[in-house]
Amino acid sequence: MRAPQFWRTEGVASRLLSPFGLVYGALTRVRLARKAPRASLPTIVVGGLTAGGDGKTPLVIALAKMLVTEGERPALLTRGYGKRSGRCEPFAVSADDDAATVGDEALLLSRHALAIVGSDRAASAALARELGATLLILDDGLQSRRLSPDLSLLVIDSDYGAGNGRCLPAGPLRAPLEAQIAAADALIVIGAGAAGRRLAASCAKPVFQAQIAPEPKAAKALTGKRVIGFAGIGRPEKFFRSLAETGAEVVAARSFPDHHRFDEFDLAELMALARRHDATLVTTEKDAVRLPPALDSETLPISLAFTEPGALKATLDAALSRARLSRVS
Repeated sequence: MRAPQFWRTEGVASRLLSPFGLVYGALTRVRLARKAPRASLPTIVVGGLTAGGDGKTPLVIALAKMLVTEGERPALLTRGYGKRSGRCEPFAVSADDDAATVGDEALLLSRHALAIVGSDRAASAALARELGATLLILDDGLQSRRLSPDLSLLVIDSDYGAGNGRCLPAGPLRAPLEAQIAAADALIVIGAGAAGRRLAASCAKPVFQAQIAPEPKAAKALTGKRVIGFAGIGRPEKFFRSLAETGAEVVAARSFPDHHRFDEFDLAELMALARRHDATLVTTEKDAVRLPPALDSETLPISLAFTEPGALKATLDAALSRARLSRVS
């Protein structure tokens, strides 16, 4: 889906939809408060404050990289949004899989650690242990409460914040703001926008700052090039901003809904646009895995960097130590 503009600010549409938002918020508040089973492995849950685009998946990848360097073997649990596989769940993503069968996010996650797809998180956790994982990271799971977390991290896009502050469909929140913050052990604020800073300052939770940055080698290769950016992600404008930061000349940009499946018409339109502007097509890693090899395009990978990685590492280490001690006792 593509986020409507009225999710950003209070308006007629959000007010008309507010009764539905109140019902949705009440239901999710109950879900957040319910007890969930505990996995046999330490469990880190990552949740996005709003419906897409907060930076949840880049955070999961950054955490996995950090923990791998510490000798851990994380398993990344995902529901595989957009998958079309008839395979029995849960299953581990393999190098032979593609985005159409396992989902684009699952495929991206599998490039960094063991990725397991399954709607039953407890079953996925059991499979992770069988496959030698030492801990679990749930890409989404804060609001659904399928597994009890040992550490809950809530991701906030600093430019977007909580949008208009209303729950779906009247606004972008996946649950009432105060309920989500209460359920989180710490906040990860991505970017330097005022909305995220204000939100973080208003709650008594540990806050870790992070920034999205283009991969240096890929960014250097785009410097000075005429490019057309296209993206089917939660907030495409974030990608277009990163593309401009490389020093490329962005002559056009095209947005598609999140997880968009590009058809022949889309591809023909993009190629015609590239010819018309004599420019190179550039997209995100998430979109690239959904594209056919025949499309002549380049990819701009991004990564998440923490302002104080040592402080976050200490928080992770403490949470994992507590989790392991509690499972021994």
